[in-house]
Amino acid sequence: MNIRPSAAIRQNYNEIADMCRKTAEPIFLTKNGEGDLVVMDIATYNRREKMLKLREELLAVEENRMHSNKGYSVDEVAAMMRSAIKEAAGHETAE
Repeated sequence: MNIRPSAAIRQNYNEIADMCRKTAEPIFLTKNGEGDLVVMDIATYNRREKMLKLREELLAVEENRMHSNKGYSVDEVAAMMRSAIKEAAGHETAE
């Protein structure tokens, strides 16, 4: 865990930015000895946001499954896809 005083961002911006990129970890900034801000490079931020979104989606799917909402088996999905493909192919030749 990287912890720096808040003054470090003003005095050593390039050093902190490089550290964020190299470590792909956030840097915690303190003010008067207390935690104040977290700084990270944009690639790390975007990766974390995507991961959080995926986790939310997976959690929603799991909650639906646990509440007995009907899901589909792999075989059922494959059959639905084959049916949709046949239907789409039939519409193409009819036009």
